[in-house]
Amino acid sequence: MGRPLIGVSTYLESGARWGVWELEAALLPAGYPRLVQRAGGLAVMLPPDDPAQAAATVARLDGVVVAGGPDVDPVRYGAERSPRTGPAAPERDAWELALIRAALASGTPLLGICRGLQLLNVALGGTLVQHIDGHVKDAGVFGHHEVTPVPGSLYAGVVPEVTAVPTYHHQAVERLGDGLRASAHAADGTVEAIELPGSSWVLGVQWHPEAGEDLRVMQALINAT
Repeated sequence: MGRPLIGVSTYLESGARWGVWELEAALLPAGYPRLVQRAGGLAVMLPPDDPAQAAATVARLDGVVVAGGPDVDPVRYGAERSPRTGPAAPERDAWELALIRAALASGTPLLGICRGLQLLNVALGGTLVQHIDGHVKDAGVFGHHEVTPVPGSLYAGVVPEVTAVPTYHHQAVERLGDGLRASAHAADGTVEAIELPGSSWVLGVQWHPEAGEDLRVMQALINAT
């Protein structure tokens, strides 16, 4: 059998520059495809598309990764916008929520990374804290802090020990979505991983494994395909 085909969602930026060009571009930090490749998969980019195409897209994949990125629009979870919440990305919100729902409906293994965890929570009716301190080291710089797995969780089966992870986020889970459970926490109590027991392989992590050296979370997704 060939390597599993893993779709990774992307940014859609209005003014990206390379060479002599400045154009709208679908972007993905190289750490994401490299992480998929190092873990034994084939990476394919999934730029924002018509949400009606999500089910057909997921049907052609062995696994789905919803990547990190901008803040989720608070309208998606029925909250008023905080002054500290970043600009909305409506096309990306709609597309990635559709991908998540399609993966859940089809039983396709799903990994949410940072924003991807937050969207997984929102897709199942959860809410978000729009600002927390202490999880961003500096603008454009990943920090590190420890996360502790919840014994007996899916995540603990993949990474059983306390680990230091690359982190860059200022929002987090507030109320868990339907059926979700927390599977790791930071020292300050922030939910750092969530999972959906009783389903296919579904995990969200609040940190950025693509910015580190630990392949185990991505390898677990690959193994689940």
